[in-house]
Amino acid sequence: MNEHRPDLAKITFGVLSIVLLIASSLWVLRPFLGATIWAAMVVVASWPAFLWFEARLWGRRWLAVLVMVVILLLLFVLPLTLAITTIAEHADTMVAWAKGLITDGPPQLPAWVGNLPFVGPKVVTFWDELVASGVAGLEDKVTPYVRQVTTWLVSQAGVVGTLTVQFVLTVAIAGVMYANGEGAANEVRRFGRRIGGLRGEEAVVLAGKAIRGVALGVGVTAIIQSVIGGIGLAIAGVPLAALLTAVMFMLCIIQVGPTLVLLPATIWVFWQGDTGWGIFLAIWTLVVGTMDNFLRPWLIKRGADLPLLLIFAGVIGGLLGFGLVGIFVGPVMLAVSYTLIDAWLQDADAPDPAADAAAAAAQAKQ
Repeated sequence: MNEHRPDLAKITFGVLSIVLLIASSLWVLRPFLGATIWAAMVVVASWPAFLWFEARLWGRRWLAVLVMVVILLLLFVLPLTLAITTIAEHADTMVAWAKGLITDGPPQLPAWVGNLPFVGPKVVTFWDELVASGVAGLEDKVTPYVRQVTTWLVSQAGVVGTLTVQFVLTVAIAGVMYANGEGAANEVRRFGRRIGGLRGEEAVVLAGKAIRGVALGVGVTAIIQSVIGGIGLAIAGVPLAALLTAVMFMLCIIQVGPTLVLLPATIWVFWQGDTGWGIFLAIWTLVVGTMDNFLRPWLIKRGADLPLLLIFAGVIGGLLGFGLVGIFVGPVMLAVSYTLIDAWLQDADAPDPAADAAAAAAQAKQ
């Protein structure tokens, strides 16, 4: 009887060895995991566009890969580089403006500020006290924040540098994935089939559809909102419209929306005394800031036929739980879980032919 007993120690050490091997591999790949996940999401979402380029470039895959890499560089790296360059170019202007503000004191507020409901009188009172206190009062109010702002800028410089490296690494990994996309997709399908059979392979396909749907809903909506918002800024004569458009694109990607840029720009236009353009930009802000409420759901449903509430919860929850990459990871996890549970329930409700035959035979004997 002992010959047929399983070797518990052997099985335990085998499982521990596999877990240790997987954990060690993940630890070694840890610096590249974020960029790899991002690259996989981008490649899955843009694969139809890649095939479209390949078909029109005489079937030359390397040309299609080159085009997609250039496009990704323009979408990811160029806005960040543009923002840094623009800020650096206007650093002297901002410093001169700050020095002039301290030397000459703050300017007078427009008359319409005092007519604002609730906050208008308080803002006017605070501003009048600031003007009355003169340069010394302004220095006393500004000085405590100088060290904090300086520290924050130094820390953000490192963050921006790290983010740029991650973007470049993501684009490079995405290029490799484009070149070997079909092989990688087959391996992932085989893995899903090995774990869960046909259901596992279907879950892998569904994950790809969920990624594509979220990319359509989040990415395309962000591009449309930021471009239309930037056009409005340029028409209204707001300076640095290109930089503000890039900032709006980043804010739309992380689900904050373009209003955080458009609203201060509208206030600035009113501040300059251009009431007509201010009203125009206010209406433009209202339209651009609310268009994602109907555009994003429509685009998501085109990519993946899943409950909108599920996708929305995955986007917001993934963003809060995993950061920016969670925008794609969250909906994929919820979509796969939802589909597997739904398939499990359908299998439970489906009739069992063997049980039905046995019941019919028993009834026939009676």
